[in-house]
Amino acid sequence: MSAKPEVGFVKEASRQILAGGSAGLVEICLMHPLDVVKTRFQIQRCATDPNSYKSLGDSFRTIFRIEGLFGFYKGILPPILAETPKRAVKTFAIAGLGSGLTEAIVVNPFEVVKVGLQANRNKFTEQPSTMSYARHIIKKEGLGLQGLNKGFTATLGRHGVFNMVYFGFYYNVKNIVPVNKDPTLEFLRKFGIGLLSGTIASVINIPFDVAKSRIQGPQPVPGEIKYRTCFKTMATVYQEEGILALYKGLLPKIMRLGPGGAVMLLVYEYTYSWLQENW
Repeated sequence: MSAKPEVGFVKEASRQILAGGSAGLVEICLMHPLDVVKTRFQIQRCATDPNSYKSLGDSFRTIFRIEGLFGFYKGILPPILAETPKRAVKTFAIAGLGSGLTEAIVVNPFEVVKVGLQANRNKFTEQPSTMSYARHIIKKEGLGLQGLNKGFTATLGRHGVFNMVYFGFYYNVKNIVPVNKDPTLEFLRKFGIGLLSGTIASVINIPFDVAKSRIQGPQPVPGEIKYRTCFKTMATVYQEEGILALYKGLLPKIMRLGPGGAVMLLVYEYTYSWLQENW
C-alpha cells in the first residue's frame, strides 16, 4: 500500500521534469540569439564607444558580419546544461518567488560562463570552449562570489522577481479567461497569456538583469572590479548613465522572453499532457 504513492510521485515528478526540460530546450534553441544581443547591450556603457551598437538592427548586422552566424549562439551550452537540474529544482520547489530563488542557486555558475562567452566578440571558432572558459574562471577567480558564483544576488533578484510575476500573472489570468473549445483559439489564448506574462515580468525584473550582466561580464578596467554587488551596481549605473541604462537590452529581452515564455508554457503543457496519456 505504501509503495504506490511513492511510485506515483516519482512518475509525476519525472513527467514534470521531462516536460519542463523539453520546453526549456526548445525555448533556448529558438531564442538564444536574442539573449546574446540583450547581453551585449547591457554590458556596453557608453554610446560614444566605437564598439557600441547603435540599434537592434545594427547589433544583428554587426554580429553576423564580424562573428558569423554562430556568433548568435555563443554561450548556448551553459543554459542547456543547466536546464535539467533547473527543472528538477523547480519541480520540488514552491511556486513563484520560491522556485525562482532555488532556480537561481542552480543556474548562477552557468550564467557566469554564459555571459563571459557572450561578451567575447571574436569569431565563434576563435573563442574558448565552455569547459575551458569555466576552468579559467575557477583557476583565476575561484568558486566564490568573486569567481564562478559572482553576481549571485543579482541572479536571485532576476529569477525571483521574474517567476513571481510571470507565474502569478499567467495562472491568475488563465483562470479568468474562459477555455475555448476550438483548438486553434485555445492555442492562441494560452500563447497570448504567456506572451503578456513574459513581457510584464521582463519589464519589472530587467534592472536586476542589467546588474547581473555588469557583474558577470568584463569590467571597464581589466584587473579592477567596479561592479560587485547587485544594488550597488544598480546605483552606480543610475548615477553614471541615468535611469534608462537600467533598462538596456529591454527590447531583445521582451522579444525573447515574451514569445519565448509563451512557447515554453505551450511546449510544457502539451508535452505534459502527452506524457500523462502515454506514460
